[in-house]
Amino acid sequence: MFALDAISFPNLGIMIENLPKSISIFGRFDIAFYGIIIGFGIALGYIVASFQAIRTGQDKEMYLDFAMYAVIISIIGARIYYVVFSWDDYKDDIVQIFNLRAGGLAIYGGVIGGIVTGFVYSKIKKIKFTLLADTACAGLLTGQIIGRWGNFFNREAFGDYTDSLLAMRLSTYDVNQNAITRKMLEMAEEGGYVGFIQVHPTFLYESVWNLCLLVIILLYTRHKKFGGEIFLIYMGGYGLGRAIIEGLRTDQLTIGSSGIAVSQMLALFLFTTSVLIILYNRVLLKKNKKK
Repeated sequence: MFALDAISFPNLGIMIENLPKSISIFGRFDIAFYGIIIGFGIALGYIVASFQAIRTGQDKEMYLDFAMYAVIISIIGARIYYVVFSWDDYKDDIVQIFNLRAGGLAIYGGVIGGIVTGFVYSKIKKIKFTLLADTACAGLLTGQIIGRWGNFFNREAFGDYTDSLLAMRLSTYDVNQNAITRKMLEMAEEGGYVGFIQVHPTFLYESVWNLCLLVIILLYTRHKKFGGEIFLIYMGGYGLGRAIIEGLRTDQLTIGSSGIAVSQMLALFLFTTSVLIILYNRVLLKKNKKK
C-alpha cells in the first residue's frame, strides 16, 4: 500500500510518492500547484500565440495587450460558468463564490469569456475578429494542454473505474467524495486496495487530445482556406474530444437534476456547428472559383 498523497499508474509500473497539492513559502502561506500550472500555461500560451502572429505577418505585441484583458475576463467567465451549474453548493454561502482558492473553474466559461473579449477587442483595434481568433486559439489551446495538469495535482477531473493500461490509482481521502462511484469502491474491495480508487485519467486524455489538435492547427495555419477556419477547427476538434472524454467523468456539471452533462451537450453543439460552417464556406469557395 502506498502513501495517502501518492499517485500511481499500476499497469505502467509508475509510482509517484508524496505528491502534495501545494508548496509552502517560508512556512507562512501555501501556493497551489494548480495556480502555478495555470500561470505557466498562460505564459506558454502567449508565446505560441506570438509565434502564430509572427508567421502570419502580425504584430505580436498586440497579442500581449489582448492577453492581459482576455486572461482576466476568462477567469471571471470560468468561475461564473462553474457557479451557475453548481449553484446548490453556493446558494447558502454566497461569499464562497469569491473563494477561488477552493477551486471551481470551468474551461467552457473561460473560452466564452475569451471569445467575447476577442470580439470586443477586435472592434476597438479595428482588425478582423476571424484573424484574431485564428491566431489566439493556438495560445488558448496551449493553455488548456498545460492547465489540465493542474487537475492531476488536485486529484480531480477523473473518470470512473478502469483497469486499462493508463489506469490511475488515488487515495479516497485525497479526492472529492462526490466524484467517487459505487463501482470504484466495489472494484477496490475486490482488488484488495481498499481506501483507494482506480480511475480513467481523463485530464491526461484531454491534454493529449489537445496536443494533437494543436499540432494540426500549427501545420495547417498557412494552408487555411478562409478567415476563421483555424478557429473553427479548434472549436470543432476540441468539442469532439471533450464530448467523448466528458462522458467518462464522474464530476460532470449537469443541467439541474436532469443528469444531462452541460459541457458534453455544449461540446457536441460546437463540433456540429463548426463542421457545418466549414463545409458551408468550402462550398462557397468552390462556387466562387467556378464563376
